[in-house]
Amino acid sequence: METKAFLQVLRTLRRSPVLRQAPIFRMQVSRSESPFTILVATLLSARTQDTVTVPAVERLLAVAPTPERLAALDEDTIARLIYPVGFYRTKARHLKKLARVLIERHGGRVPDTLAELTRLPGVGRKTANLVLGEAFGKPAICVDTHVHRISNRLGIVRSKTPLETERQLMEKVPPAYWSDINFCLVALGQTVCGPRKPRCPVCPVRRWCERVGVAR
Repeated sequence: METKAFLQVLRTLRRSPVLRQAPIFRMQVSRSESPFTILVATLLSARTQDTVTVPAVERLLAVAPTPERLAALDEDTIARLIYPVGFYRTKARHLKKLARVLIERHGGRVPDTLAELTRLPGVGRKTANLVLGEAFGKPAICVDTHVHRISNRLGIVRSKTPLETERQLMEKVPPAYWSDINFCLVALGQTVCGPRKPRCPVCPVRRWCERVGVAR
């Protein structure tokens, strides 16, 4: 797939009703503009469906809307508030440490660079890139399982790992479109382009898709 076709895919998905059916759409519209809120929501969403993540984020932030308030909670309270997100006890531990680091090293503010974000407890490259794009409007590509799978299936990349996918997308796609990639492809993956049985006949971007690895 050429870059021009991929950009058309992104534009089409942005306009498609499929986005409004996807859990990631409800997750996005429920977020405030606070970088701290976005960071917490992104951490909780790892290996958890957005339908579970959204109420967990709301419960936690109702009690601890700032790093200072979060740091004041004990791990058991945090775990209880975020349950049943995946690995909730591990995430509770990371959140407690994260709040302290934000206070002690960053004056209670979320840093806005990849290097600083990935030094935070529990924050990997995927989470950091999503925060950079959504919280700070910086060009960044967040590659999760949906983005990795669908980018290869469309034919815009030929990669074996998420990091390879990120690098190839950065080479082929103009930075102005980077923030759309995760939102659009995750929405497509959650509603139409599943890992085993993609619903190609109803896919809004089927005309451009090369269907790599999909039985015809």
